[in-house]
Amino acid sequence: MADPLIGEQWAVGQLRLPEVWARGARGEGVVIAVVDTGVDLDHPDLVDRLVPGIDVVDGDAVPQDTNGHGTHVAGIAAATADNGIGIAGTAPRARIMPVRVLGTDGTGTDEGIARGIDWAVANGAGVINLSLGETGVLSRISKGGPLNAAIRNAAARGVVVLAAAGNEGTAKRNYRAGTPTLVVNATNEAGQVAQFSNTGDLRAVAAPGVGILSTAPTEPTTLWPNGSRGYERLDGTSMATPIVAGIAALLLGAGIDPALVLDRIAQTADTNGNPQLGAGVVDPVEATS
Repeated sequence: MADPLIGEQWAVGQLRLPEVWARGARGEGVVIAVVDTGVDLDHPDLVDRLVPGIDVVDGDAVPQDTNGHGTHVAGIAAATADNGIGIAGTAPRARIMPVRVLGTDGTGTDEGIARGIDWAVANGAGVINLSLGETGVLSRISKGGPLNAAIRNAAARGVVVLAAAGNEGTAKRNYRAGTPTLVVNATNEAGQVAQFSNTGDLRAVAAPGVGILSTAPTEPTTLWPNGSRGYERLDGTSMATPIVAGIAALLLGAGIDPALVLDRIAQTADTNGNPQLGAGVVDPVEATS
């Protein structure tokens, strides 16, 4: 791969993603909606992946990221590969739809997030990534509120939804049983549950979420007040979730029925004897075989 920082992406090697890419599964034709703080629309590793998005917070059609979180999430999911710069995303030929539902401070409302999900569904998203675990939103989600209704509507329209478990280090359920999403816990490089990761959702998988290198705005943002070098490391279930969103895009791009994607990811995940991992650590090689 002609991506100079790919050697620093430990999750890429651990999940054997190059083996999957070599078989032609790269997420071609699939749109991943990053429902978050927006995306750096000029980032060189993302600009070729973008489709039009929306800013629900300020009512703008330009969902520029002034926080930094959404840009990092987007790169993990689908940064461009083989372009001679930076990193490679999990599904490097998928498209990124930036949907800004969280403000500069990383907070938002359940209703705003639900509107963002509904907009993404109506505008061609095949996968929706909800990396809301460390934004201050998840703890306020009503088990039967507008967010869950929007997720159910998305699933009914054939859209695959992934949601971060959150980072309080507790065992709790964030989504009502039967809500058609797959919750993502975070693991460390040793394959164990990260200390900060929530667990406890009935339908969950795990993915790498510690020391994850991804795209970052170079301009000053909330996460990087002095700007960044364009690539930074973060920890969180927010980082684990776009890995699974990317795997979902790989499956959809390979022609798997959307109704089967979440089960396929869960059924091929490996617990490695650790019941804390829910359905286990995702295995894109097995999932796409």
